[in-house]
Amino acid sequence: MDQQQPLSDNPLLVLEGLPRFDEIEPEHIRPAVKSLLEQSEASLRKIESEAQPSWEGLMQPLEELDYPWERSWGSVGHLLGVRNTPELREAYESVLPEIVAFSLSVRQSKPIYEAMKAIRDNGSWDQLNDAQKRIIEKRILSAELAGIGLSGDELKRFNEIATELSQLSTRFANNVLDATKAYTLLITDSKDVAGFPDSLKQLAAQSYNTWDDKDADTEATADAGPWRITLDFPCFGPFMQHCRNRILREQVYRAFITRASEGEYDNTSLIPQILQLRQEKAKLLGYANFAEVSLAEKMAPGIDAVLEMEEQLRSSSWDNGQQDLADLQEYAKEQGETEPIIQWDFAFWSERLREKRFSYTDEQLRPYFSLEKVLDGLFSLVNRIFGITVTPATETVPLWNKDVRFFHIADEAGKTIAGFYLDPYARPADKRGGAWMDDCLGRKLVNGEVQLPVAHLVCNSTPPVGDKPSLMTFREVETLFHEFGHGLQHMLTTIDEADAAGINGVEWDAVELASQFMENWCYHKPTLLGMAKHYETGETLPDELFEKIKAARNFQAGTQMLRQIQFGVVDLKLHSEFDPAGEKSVFDVQREISQTTSVLPMLPEDRFLCSFQHIFAGGYAAGYFSYKWAEVLSADAFSAFEEAGLDNEQAVAETGRRFRDTILAMGGSRHPMDLFKEFRGREPSPEPLLRHTGLL
Repeated sequence: MDQQQPLSDNPLLVLEGLPRFDEIEPEHIRPAVKSLLEQSEASLRKIESEAQPSWEGLMQPLEELDYPWERSWGSVGHLLGVRNTPELREAYESVLPEIVAFSLSVRQSKPIYEAMKAIRDNGSWDQLNDAQKRIIEKRILSAELAGIGLSGDELKRFNEIATELSQLSTRFANNVLDATKAYTLLITDSKDVAGFPDSLKQLAAQSYNTWDDKDADTEATADAGPWRITLDFPCFGPFMQHCRNRILREQVYRAFITRASEGEYDNTSLIPQILQLRQEKAKLLGYANFAEVSLAEKMAPGIDAVLEMEEQLRSSSWDNGQQDLADLQEYAKEQGETEPIIQWDFAFWSERLREKRFSYTDEQLRPYFSLEKVLDGLFSLVNRIFGITVTPATETVPLWNKDVRFFHIADEAGKTIAGFYLDPYARPADKRGGAWMDDCLGRKLVNGEVQLPVAHLVCNSTPPVGDKPSLMTFREVETLFHEFGHGLQHMLTTIDEADAAGINGVEWDAVELASQFMENWCYHKPTLLGMAKHYETGETLPDELFEKIKAARNFQAGTQMLRQIQFGVVDLKLHSEFDPAGEKSVFDVQREISQTTSVLPMLPEDRFLCSFQHIFAGGYAAGYFSYKWAEVLSADAFSAFEEAGLDNEQAVAETGRRFRDTILAMGGSRHPMDLFKEFRGREPSPEPLLRHTGLL
């Protein structure tokens, strides 16, 4: 950025309205961060010198310290996921060490830590509300986990580790993105796309046309090709299900499981470095291993409790998983397949067997799930259960891409209480894969006024192709409901203290409760048929197709459950028992665990861990079990609606209101177990999950 340009023109420093996503450029990042760091360091020194052991004297100024960062650094982090460019990445990485250092200096501030302990231990503690008490308790624990008790060389080393880990995880994520982007299988022979659904042919042709290395004289079409296959999941998943050419399937599958494990984007050496640093960090903090550090802030009481839950689910799923493979082998043999089923056959023959058993394909369903109708159905559902109304914004809102939309949420009285961005489509060139909800703005008091929460809902659904609207697979519909569940917890909070509002302060293994709860509604007949309308004829999805979807829900439930348990146990073992400096590799650990969690032996060259961003670049380190832990909670929560009677509108609304007033509204202001018991009247049970998945 031109040094003469005044900081007042920097969109990252605008503190009102919505972030200026349409104006933010990489050159704004360093000047904005430099300016904010100067202000924040001065504010921190002031807070430390005047630290009062009271909420107003200490915690409020700390909350104000975070406010400009939410709008600036939060927006930059968001753009890194949805509009990634080499320039943005470089600018982000250039200031990251300074930000990590500053954030540690806040968490490691002795005067602040002592003042917080003084609040907890003095007479004014009882005058605080639940949210304030939890925030202080969690901040004290967070300070302890950030090395507040360390000094001298130990503290110096702890801070070096934090910086290194931050850089390594960013490198890990970039390698996965780049390795995914670098792979291309070009198909030019129409025989090799026989059996491809239209949507996959269109996606592969579109992918060719937007490819940097395409032949300038060639324009791909869905019917004539060429077709470009990538490792991006909206392409990879359907390709593995529908490609009849076994040699091509093997080629693409091997590329997928070795992503980011060789060449210039190799994560192989980063994994032991990350694990070693986490282990060293845990030891410095006085914990036996990093899993204990992770669980200190979780709902689960300890490693043994998690492993016990995983084993309970694993043993209930093992025989079903074996049967899944036997069924597949038998069916493939009937169809003339002479080879035994191997990894790159699994999705292909599963899809054929699913089509035979339930006689429908994902492609038959797609025309019934245009994004617009699915949104109508989703908004109508949350209106019925929670009494809220969702409407598209009519005013102009700053966006980062033309396909992004903004919506407002209003309560029963018609008062606006929140908003959200929806970024629905895959853009492999600059948007990371997967789907996520992130907070854009959190609920908090700013100058005495409540700042309304705003969420980012990001999916990677199939984009519109030609004159067809975005037609979603059923899995994409479930994903949208899932992310919206996270969004609801962020947006329907009634807590005004930032650190306990929405998903803030919610234990990590309870944070998937609201999202997984929402997925259950995709199998509720009135809800699904209310939105499943054919995009051309308007006809409703036929009843028999709905029944098949419902029956297919638990198709290979044993295999799916085992897969998730494998990831969860591998993650926990790597962070509790594994020695990064020992003889064994991380892949050996996965191989051992796969013997009791996978129906097919792990391939010798499987390097899936090199692209396992959740635990090496996301927030799920020693916490991947959270998905299953929360699924137990969410299935049990949904069973409260089943008991009330799903088609009894009044009972559903009453149960929904109770869910909204506890799980969704209270955020991190109370322990999730207490909130769950208040909603459900008892502790959670794994029985509803096993029942819903047909594994009882």
